[in-house]
Order: sequence, then C-alpha cells, then structure tokens
Amino acid sequence: MKKQVQLFLTAVMFYTRIPVPATLEYSPERLNRATRYFPLIGWIVGGAGAAVFYGLVQILPLQLSVFLSMLATIFLTGAFHEDGFADFCDGFGGGYTREKILTIMKDSRIGTYGSVGLIGMLGTKFLALQSMPVYEIPMAMVAAHAFSRLMPVLIIFNSWYSRDDESSKSKPIGKKGKNSDLIIAIIVALVPMAFLPWQLMAVALPAALLLTFLFKKYTERKIGGYTGDGLGALQQLVEVLFYLCLLGVSGLAL
Repeated sequence: MKKQVQLFLTAVMFYTRIPVPATLEYSPERLNRATRYFPLIGWIVGGAGAAVFYGLVQILPLQLSVFLSMLATIFLTGAFHEDGFADFCDGFGGGYTREKILTIMKDSRIGTYGSVGLIGMLGTKFLALQSMPVYEIPMAMVAAHAFSRLMPVLIIFNSWYSRDDESSKSKPIGKKGKNSDLIIAIIVALVPMAFLPWQLMAVALPAALLLTFLFKKYTERKIGGYTGDGLGALQQLVEVLFYLCLLGVSGLAL
C-alpha cells in the first residue's frame, strides 16, 4: 500500500500543482509506474472543476460558472496540457522537418499556431460545456478529464519517445511501465462514464481510439514517436472530443 501511495503522489507531483510531501523521492521507474494513476488525476482535476462549477452556478450565470470552472482546472494543472497543446500546434504547424518540429516545440515561447489552437480548443470546450444541461456538466467534467488522460497512456504503451537525447524543456517524461499499470488506467478512466448516458461509451470510446490511432501514426511519421507536448495535445483533443460526443448522444436521446 505504501508503494501505491508513493506512485499516486508521484503522479500528483508531476501532473498537478498540488503540494506533496517534501520527502517524496523521484525516480524514472516510479514515474513510469505512476502512469497507472494518470486517469485518477483526471478525477481530481475534473472533480475540482465540477465543484467550482456547482458552487458558482448557484449564484452566477451559467456561462460565467463554466468559464471559471475551466480556469480552475487549468490553475490546478499549471496549464500543463494546454502548454503542450500550444507547443504541438506551433511545432507541427511551423516545422517541416523532424529537427525543426522538435526545436520549435522545445521553445518556451508561443507562436501564431499555438495561439490560434488554444483559442479554438478552449472556445470549443466552453461552448460545448455551456450547451449541456446544468445537472450534467459536473459529471461530464470528471468523466472527460479521466477518460482523456487514458489516451496518452495508450500512446506511451504503443509508441516510442521521439527525442534522441531524452531531453525535455522542463520535466522528465513517463515511459512504458508494466501491463498491470495499463489495465488499472483503463478501469479508472472508464468508471465515471457509468454515470452518464449509456450510449456515450459506444460513441466516445471508438471515436477516441480512432483519434489516438491517427495521432500516433501522424506523430510517428513526422518525428518518429511521441513527446511530452504531444501527449498533452492528445489529452486536450480527446477531452474536447468527449464533450462533443456527449452532446451528440444527448441530442439523439431527445
């Protein structure tokens, strides 16, 4: 149990800004095994956003409550995945060779592609969430954050890290762990979907797997594998896809 707590806290330390005990030791092996808890981090981040939304919607307009709940999730992660998405857009939008793409993504500055990508992605999230029934939004946030974090784990287990020098601009990147880590991640990611319309699983899961497969093939063709920025970008894309699938399913059910 102590080892599992350490793995969970490693995931918390790496993927959020939530404080962890200063005595927690880091090791690459522990980070790799901590990928099993990546979807559970989604529970925490999505749950925080859901709590903020539920509290604010009692006294503020729906749209403002959605917007502030989104900001809460971004603050909790330190814009970790949004930063990856922006860098991914800049790198793949402005780079024409593997070396150029990797160089651009390593640059901490944001460019035109990244700015436009962020505006489009965040705008789509906001419009999708505020279009849902009020009672559905909190659970949708929890489920979307958990589910979307499963797809980067699948990439880690089925692709290769692209940078030859194993470098990254800030933090180390989790690599493939044991098969049990993947199984636990899958279970944790899918559980929240049980509280949403049953048709969602039949739509969102195949759509997300297809997107992940195409994303994997694209990044492997362009740069030979994945990077941390790419994993962050995929999480954001799948989160948006999840909201769109939920809206589609809810619309068909009416």
